[in-house]
Amino acid sequence: MAQAQFAYEEAFEAENDADRVRLTVSIFADRVHVRDEIREDTLAAGMRVGQCGDLASLLERDAIPLGEVVLVDCPHVDAVTLAALARLDMKAARSVTQLVVATGIEALDDVFGCLDQSGAQILVAPGRAERVVALGRVLGHAAQRNLQELSEEDRIRLIRLSEQVEALAQKLDGFSFGGASSGHAAGDGSEGSTLRVEAAPSSWRGGGSGDDGERMRRAVRPALPDPRLIRQIIRQRQLRARFFDADLFADPAWDILLDLAAARAEHKRVSVTSLCIASGVPPTTALRWISQMTEAGLLVRIEDETDRRRAFIALSDRATEGMARYFAELGMTTAHLS
Repeated sequence: MAQAQFAYEEAFEAENDADRVRLTVSIFADRVHVRDEIREDTLAAGMRVGQCGDLASLLERDAIPLGEVVLVDCPHVDAVTLAALARLDMKAARSVTQLVVATGIEALDDVFGCLDQSGAQILVAPGRAERVVALGRVLGHAAQRNLQELSEEDRIRLIRLSEQVEALAQKLDGFSFGGASSGHAAGDGSEGSTLRVEAAPSSWRGGGSGDDGERMRRAVRPALPDPRLIRQIIRQRQLRARFFDADLFADPAWDILLDLAAARAEHKRVSVTSLCIASGVPPTTALRWISQMTEAGLLVRIEDETDRRRAFIALSDRATEGMARYFAELGMTTAHLS
């Protein structure tokens, strides 16, 4: 089947070529055909290609400026590669460099664990279409860098648009919430987000003020339901795909919240790979949702205290309270279990 051709609008317009701002992309991949495809698509997007080589050349060039964008393809990783990615992540976080890392599902947890500073895009076993979409997101980020922070509504709209563009690109390629400003949350579960989940009704806050009112509000906060009930809901949602096209019901944000709510009630930790599977959408799409939901203050990243190379995902306290109030409003209790 003929390779689809992709066209791009310039990220910045100018009166002549000399005045155009062009991003420089450094490409590191051991697979030659992948490196050539990325190079071709980068040039087609109106970007410049900077350094271009294998992973060994990346390991050797820590001290060399890499440009505005670094795209790394590492379907398999070892300790040396992970250490290099961690250093690259810290370097990107201290600069304007945007980092895009493509890896395999088996290496996802390790790669996710060492990329915790720069807000890197992570692609999982991407085809050419997904890499094209990642380049488009780089262009969009560059164009919006100096704009006001997006509202929650605009953020969700952009995710949906990105999904639609990716789906269209895959077909062409022959493959069949107020805005928040915080970055990653601290490992202890603390949050820096400005997002506010539903506040407690005033009648729950008590007549007192200060600490007394806050203690009363906490005392009446509903708890999450029996995790067996949440797992039952998840199974019922998954059952629909046996009878209807799964795309009709795709709602990764809600599936992510349900899975994490059940895990929190079970006192279990959830890896990013497991959460991607639970979302019901391709891993790369799931990772975008996880990233946006983290920025919105719904999810938090929890570092593994026994292995700093690993990290888990959990509901934030505010999201947990929101889920608990949702189930309480529905009147769901263990009595509904069969």
